Amino acid sequence: MRRLESGETIALVSDAGTPGISDPGERLVNATLAAGHRVEPVPGACAAIAALSAAGLPMDQFFFGGFPPHKSGQRRNWLAAKAMVPGTLVLYESPHRILKLLGELSISWPKCPVVVGRELTKKFEEFQRGSPSEILAHMEKSKPRGEFVVLVGEPRI
Repeated sequence: MRRLESGETIALVSDAGTPGISDPGERLVNATLAAGHRVEPVPGACAAIAALSAAGLPMDQFFFGGFPPHKSGQRRNWLAAKAMVPGTLVLYESPHRILKLLGELSISWPKCPVVVGRELTKKFEEFQRGSPSEILAHMEKSKPRGEFVVLVGEPRI
């Protein structure tokens, strides 16, 4: 903030997608605005939008949920609250929790269409499409690596 106060121009650049979307950049933006400075966006890569554009699920309405809670009970409650949200549900998940999330989706919404995008716009990009249990069975064959975008279509019942 001192550098901004002195008249410098500051840029937040990330090699992990759009800054501020499910990352600590949000705190920097809020602090900058609270200090009365301008924040100017420059469009860039966003994993949620990239995944949505290639998923083959409806794009007319979507809900970005970010990262679900880490603890299983909290995550189940969080997912239950999203059951009636219209449109495609877009989530981020880490390689450490992706199998647990898919297991919970298999129980909560066993017949809903799911698309999991991994390492989007990178060398090892891939998409898996199917039911939660189909994707879980595929992903259990090898240790999940990379960052994941999970898209859940309707109906979520």
